[in-house]
Amino acid sequence: MIEKMHSRKVLIVGGGFGGVKAALVLSRDPRFKVTLLSDSKDFVYYPKLYQAATEDIKSKSIIDLNVFFRDKKVNIIIDKAISLDRNAKQVITEKNLKLDYDSLILSLGSKTNYMGIPGLDQYSYEIKSIASIKRYKEHLHQQLVKNHRTDLNYFIIGAGPTGIELAGSLSKYLQAIIKNHNLKSHKPRITIVEAAPKLLPLFPVDTSRMVKKRLKRLGVTVLTKSFVKELTANHININDQLLPTESVVWTAGVGLNDFYANNNFALSSNHKVSVNVYLMAERDIYVIGDNANTPYSGMAQTALRDGKYVAVNLIRELDHKKPKNYYVKKPVTIIPVGSNWAAMIYGKLRIYGFIASIFRELADIVAYRELEINDREIKRIIFETKIEEECPVCQIAIDAKYLG
Repeated sequence: MIEKMHSRKVLIVGGGFGGVKAALVLSRDPRFKVTLLSDSKDFVYYPKLYQAATEDIKSKSIIDLNVFFRDKKVNIIIDKAISLDRNAKQVITEKNLKLDYDSLILSLGSKTNYMGIPGLDQYSYEIKSIASIKRYKEHLHQQLVKNHRTDLNYFIIGAGPTGIELAGSLSKYLQAIIKNHNLKSHKPRITIVEAAPKLLPLFPVDTSRMVKKRLKRLGVTVLTKSFVKELTANHININDQLLPTESVVWTAGVGLNDFYANNNFALSSNHKVSVNVYLMAERDIYVIGDNANTPYSGMAQTALRDGKYVAVNLIRELDHKKPKNYYVKKPVTIIPVGSNWAAMIYGKLRIYGFIASIFRELADIVAYRELEINDREIKRIIFETKIEEECPVCQIAIDAKYLG
């Protein structure tokens, strides 16, 4: 019996690494009708997002979804998933669309978790989106340019990879604003705060030690075993000590996307969605990426593998083959810390410094290829050096430098 064309409707919710990868794989098989539902028209390349906060090379971190699917049969819908009707096999969106599916792949990103700390949601900044980055940069310019002062303390809360990356590059960005506006030179005091006994709590001790040494060379103050208890408009409470600041970036906590709790998914003890050996949360519903209860969820490489894995199993199902069990693979981790320096961890292998930063650039190329971006587009992204700033004075200074 010949399978009917478009015999399986697959709805993918989430336009991140996992969702895009699953859509790409399934789009090559004409038996699938693939719909990708995303709340944004842009794909966010999170490994480079910190650069948008300190250099603003947006093309390296923000990619239009159409770049991936120009020649693919994928229906892209820009809307937000709100609820799930399991009986009707439909996802209902914010615009009240009812999207049918035979198989549903949920690849929603995590949300910020403020851990119940008073004032964080109101007074802290984050760098999870271009909108939040724009808000933070406007704040920095407001202080430096309009108020003619640097903050007494710039705090980054959370010494995971994102916090480390930002801490390593923030001082350079602040100095650039000061120079562009001919302000009085002043070295910013940047502090990274971590509740655990060491930086990078989930990584080896030797890596933590090397990264700490690098940050100190960059002039960053490191506080470990330090707990944020409250944030106000003008002060932060760390270990019951009040310190003046108006510039706090929160990178410490991530939580489950509201969609899962609002739609009664079964959760594990660590507040992630329970999945079986096929990444299936329920019959015909798969959960991949950040919110799945799997080792290394929350990493881009894991989401890519998850998306490909589920897509291949759906193809196997139509081919009347037994699905393959999900297996855990520890990703390579490369953490940039300032210019031309990174820490690379892969099993027992450690590489630090300039060579590791080169591997980081190579890893990005591998990721772009996994996302099936064509070579011309990859070259444009990799070699893009034109910086764009909202501030016209900074833009003039940047253009003058760029033009030679």
